[in-house]
Amino acid sequence: MTKPPSPPSLNELRQEIDSIDAQVHQLLMQRGEIIDRLIAVKQTQEVGSAFRPAREADMMRRLVERHKGILPLDTVESIWRVIIATFTYVQAPFSVHVDQSLGESAMRDSARFHFGFTVPYVPHFSASAAVEAVARSKGDLALVSATSGATPWWLALEAAGVPKIIARLPFIERADHPAALPVFVVSRVADSAMVTEVETWSIRVSGWNAEIARAISPLAEVVAVPDTAFDGAALLASISAPCSLDQIKAALIAAGASLRSSALVGSHARRYTVPPSGKPTP
Repeated sequence: MTKPPSPPSLNELRQEIDSIDAQVHQLLMQRGEIIDRLIAVKQTQEVGSAFRPAREADMMRRLVERHKGILPLDTVESIWRVIIATFTYVQAPFSVHVDQSLGESAMRDSARFHFGFTVPYVPHFSASAAVEAVARSKGDLALVSATSGATPWWLALEAAGVPKIIARLPFIERADHPAALPVFVVSRVADSAMVTEVETWSIRVSGWNAEIARAISPLAEVVAVPDTAFDGAALLASISAPCSLDQIKAALIAAGASLRSSALVGSHARRYTVPPSGKPTP
């Protein structure tokens, strides 16, 4: 009778782990060598921002779809986000300007989770100040709340040639996410690098009230700031298919609002939601 193979010893398993760690490190260094060649080809350090929101969203989506095993998905998400952010920083150094007006700890957790500790962290006392700092920079980005605002900071994104909303984090959402605060990322990137699954629109209306807010809430995620000078509000609406800006406008008018203006102020990827079952859904 054939004797079953004995299980590996603790020392053998540790040697396997050491071997894997060495391979991971070697692959990261190889990635760095490729980035070094990429800098020479693209001359990224001379032309500005190296952000590629569409490519990053695709990378994260593929990561989610292939992940399995006992390692928590948000751990893998953070590792990859830090790798992406750090190598982007190597290509073209940038800073993260953070609006801390709604609380320092949650915003700092979001910045560190998504961008690590290599990228400089610059605090600001308002979203407008963070966005203004990015507008003056060559390739920096700002993190601002995606669910509330004391002032309509997004009005500064309406003109051509200014920074836009390029992402919405966290890309993977779950109830106990370690960096669960919803934030928009604002930066200046090439139009060809944007991902447009969700469009963000600045909409100004007159006659704003709670009934109108309820009428459009099923159609889009909306941040509203009252505009007392015009008896209305400045809205930041995140719109994804099958809904459209025309439908939002029609709903506002039907509910009794008057439209003053609308402008596209950015776009971002549709994010994944992880239910209690643990299987992500787009």
